[in-house]
Amino acid sequence: MSLNIIGIGEFGASNTVGTTIKTLALGSCVAVILLHPPTRSVGMVHVALPDSSISPERAQERPGYFADTGIPALLRSMTQLGCNHNGKEYIVKLAGGAKVMDPNNTFNIGKRNALAIKKILWKYGLGAVAEDLGGHFSRTVAVHVDTGRVVLSSSGRPDWEI
Repeated sequence: MSLNIIGIGEFGASNTVGTTIKTLALGSCVAVILLHPPTRSVGMVHVALPDSSISPERAQERPGYFADTGIPALLRSMTQLGCNHNGKEYIVKLAGGAKVMDPNNTFNIGKRNALAIKKILWKYGLGAVAEDLGGHFSRTVAVHVDTGRVVLSSSGRPDWEI
């Protein structure tokens, strides 16, 4: 079994049997998970901020950091595994977008991330079939190539699937 850990602003995709792609401690960040059943491929990007215009340099070095550069980068990565851009063949799931360090809703980063991601997915003809967004707790997300299961965990809670 192979474990591929995705950090903040990173993305990864695989169709190798026995592989799990995982990201840890999503707070206001949002994980975009793509499943492509025809090729048994999965991918994930760990988005930290909605728009790359605030730091084009960072977007160049770490495109997954922003929703507007991370989703296209993940789709390109999936294409390298034989997936096409036909939105009808993808299953999209979202997780994260919590308010863990912004109790007064000053920045609303989690909500802004989720909205930006949904807008960008829509441009590609994609929409989430399942999501676990918001709240006041961080999440760890794992997607398994073998089954396509997306399992979430959080301290003090039993694991759950979306």
